[in-house]
Amino acid sequence: MSRTVTRITAAAALLLTGYFFGQASARDGVKAQQQQQAGTRIFELRTYTVPDATQLDMLNARFRDHTRRIFDKHGMTSIGYWTPVDTPNTLIYILAHPSQEEAKKHWAEFNADPEWQKVRNETREKGLTGVKAESRFLQPTDYSAIK
Repeated sequence: MSRTVTRITAAAALLLTGYFFGQASARDGVKAQQQQQAGTRIFELRTYTVPDATQLDMLNARFRDHTRRIFDKHGMTSIGYWTPVDTPNTLIYILAHPSQEEAKKHWAEFNADPEWQKVRNETREKGLTGVKAESRFLQPTDYSAIK
């Protein structure tokens, strides 16, 4: 009888050990997958400069009232929007995309959107012209707080 109890105890110990190692491995696998997915996200740093600082109010209104919502509609995630203290005619913002290829697709959809075209044309008619846009794609480092 003691041999049977020893075998059952050993089998139970092996089963529990396997279970706990399996759970830890599964958690680590899910965590690694999440990190890999997060690591594939790409950021786009965009800088818009207007010829006259008074036009910045119109540009900010366009983003506040229309552009951000249209970005959302096309899968473009807004991270943040800033105006530099030393250049009052500039708007800087960061978007996130699943990949650079998706970013190109998002921009093509955005530019073809009839609502965006209407908003862009209306603000141009009101005097928001000469906007210089620059774009850079950024990949987060392994130590970045945002991925």
